[in-house]
Amino acid sequence: MPTISIGRDRLFAALGESYTQEEFEDLCFRFGIELDDVTTEKAIIRKEKHIEEEADEDEEIIYKIEIPANRYDLLCLEGLAQALRVFNKKQEIPTYILADISKDKMLQMNVKPETSTIRPFVVCAVLRGVSFDEARYNSFIDLQDKLHQNICRRRSLVAIGTHDLDTLQGPFTYEALPPTDINFVPLKQTKSFRADELMEFYKSDMKLKKFLHIIENSPVFPVLYDSKRTVLSLPPIINGAHSAITLQTKNVFIECTATDLTKAKTVLNTMVTTFSEYCERKFEIEPVEVTYDDGKSYIYPDLAVYDMEVSLSYITDSIGVSLEVEQVTSLLTRMQLHAEPAKSSDNQCAIKVHVPPSRSDVLHPCDVMEDVAIAYGFNNLPTRSPASIKPLPLNELTDLLRIEIAMNVYTEVVTWLLCSRKENFAMLNREDDNSAVIIANPRSADFEAMRRTLMPGILKTVGSNKDHPKPIKIYEISDVAMLDESKDVGASNRRHLVALHCGATSGFELIHGLVDRIMEVMAIPFVPVNDNTGYYIKLSQEPEFLPGRQASIVVRGKQIGNFGIVHPQVLNNFDIPDPCSFVEIDVEALL
Repeated sequence: MPTISIGRDRLFAALGESYTQEEFEDLCFRFGIELDDVTTEKAIIRKEKHIEEEADEDEEIIYKIEIPANRYDLLCLEGLAQALRVFNKKQEIPTYILADISKDKMLQMNVKPETSTIRPFVVCAVLRGVSFDEARYNSFIDLQDKLHQNICRRRSLVAIGTHDLDTLQGPFTYEALPPTDINFVPLKQTKSFRADELMEFYKSDMKLKKFLHIIENSPVFPVLYDSKRTVLSLPPIINGAHSAITLQTKNVFIECTATDLTKAKTVLNTMVTTFSEYCERKFEIEPVEVTYDDGKSYIYPDLAVYDMEVSLSYITDSIGVSLEVEQVTSLLTRMQLHAEPAKSSDNQCAIKVHVPPSRSDVLHPCDVMEDVAIAYGFNNLPTRSPASIKPLPLNELTDLLRIEIAMNVYTEVVTWLLCSRKENFAMLNREDDNSAVIIANPRSADFEAMRRTLMPGILKTVGSNKDHPKPIKIYEISDVAMLDESKDVGASNRRHLVALHCGATSGFELIHGLVDRIMEVMAIPFVPVNDNTGYYIKLSQEPEFLPGRQASIVVRGKQIGNFGIVHPQVLNNFDIPDPCSFVEIDVEALL
């Protein structure tokens, strides 16, 4: 979960009350967040630079607070302080409104059709009469950085641009041009760069180089202009220096370009609702009209309140506390959710919840129920046992198989769910047929795919313990991942069982015996080949096993696994000097 760093004294000033550390930790717990660390800014710098110095008594105390990943409104001091003030009943829930401005006087953003090939959406808003000081300015910039790392997915989904509106002249245009046609002075620079030159320039910049890949291979780059062809920004890389905001900025123009419109609207709403409290007209935001080439136009930001009806019985049954409607509405008010009694379609008591634009995390009745539980107090919820604690059939069978295999003197191991593509295929003598679930952004080559078999993990275990006294008899029952187009995520898990014997001899007869024992305890009789009433084995041709020393296990006409002597080349790939026998069975097929 994200962690934000806030000056203690400034936070307490915003809350209108001072706390001891223990009192503030208790407040955080009651609100569903956590005080993760207490430090100072200089201490953070000393830690980063590995400097050993004594702390000064006058160093500002910094609170590092861990917040839920979906609470974007809490990513800065302003949002957190407001939420805690409402929670402590020291402030009413803010009502955010759009400035009453006619359409002909509204700022315009015209979107060119070429943007659809790279970054098709843009949403905008204006904060008028903003009062910045250094702390507020730093918080404004920090919120953008936090959002970029969080919901914006490192600017790949959304990129935020903030500008001093008084330095620009509307209407604005959002275009996509060849990089050689774009020239401007980027933020914190004094010389003009062509966009393709800028890509090379920022390849040595530690902060910005990680965003270059988003557009650098595209034939066109997204760019925003004002009516005088002044560049506002080159999203998602850098803003222009001309419109940079400063402590003297009074009118802030915010634009969010995106590949995901829903997330762009969420990001824009978070920015404007959080900092509109510093506007001359508190909590008022000036809208901007965005017009596309097909003639369709939209007014942003969308500050509409989302209404949701939640059954009272759903809330009370879920948290295990009997509450009246008035109690629930009062608790939701403390969590920044307007609520009122209502009647459901079946004439049962219900709560009508009005979700403000700042609470984009409230999507389902369970989110409302969670807020009621937080406001009621987790420590106040009664402890109770579930009505049924019977395990799922698959887990129950897994536990029974674990006991049975352990009684056959096998030791259980637990291996990584992720492996390399090489371990999935080449090291098992298999062709890479693209049947593995691949990780889109792996941290290393060792963890770039989901395992499609448990074999690599258990062989790596033996290879790392080859000096262990022989024989080595180990097993694992765990999940593998398979591509599955019938699932909405494109993949599904399957529970597999594997066992391995490694010693002076292959131990093939021991593995065969284990297979027979598993079938015996599953009450599956051994039958002649092609008899679908029980199980039988037949010769197989799997490349990871020695030819002629392997077999498939067929249960009721369906192949559920294989066993045999591991191929010497596979053993060599995993640096195993001794012969091994191995079995792998699909446990779910036994249910």
